[in-house]
Amino acid sequence: MSLGTDSGVPFWAAGITRRCPRCGKGRLYDRYLVVRQACGDCGLDYTEVDTGDGPAVFIILIVGFLVVGAALAVEMTFQPPYWLHLVLWLPLILILSLGMLPLLKATFVALAYRNRNL
Repeated sequence: MSLGTDSGVPFWAAGITRRCPRCGKGRLYDRYLVVRQACGDCGLDYTEVDTGDGPAVFIILIVGFLVVGAALAVEMTFQPPYWLHLVLWLPLILILSLGMLPLLKATFVALAYRNRNL
C-alpha cells in the first residue's frame, strides 16, 4: 500500500461534503449511512467499502468529551436537578452523534481511498 500523490480531493473535504473521494462531485450516500454502489460521476466502485466501527469509536470519544465537559461546567455553575441534566444532555448526545456519524464515515471512506484500500 502506498500513499499516492493523486489521491483525489482532500480526505477531510470529501468527508465534510460527503462526496466521492476521487472526483469530489458524486454523492457518497443513497440514504442515511447507506453507501452507494458506485460514484455517479466518475464510477468509483464503493462495493468494497468497510469502515467498520471506526467512526462510532471516534464519535463516542468526541461527543463524550464535549458533553461530559459541558455537564460538569453546568453542574459546578448552576447545580440543576438531575432530571434537568437528562433533559439537556440526552437530546444533545443524540443530535451530535447522529449528525457527526455520516461525516466521519465519509471521512473514513475517503481515507480508505487515499490509502488504496478502495
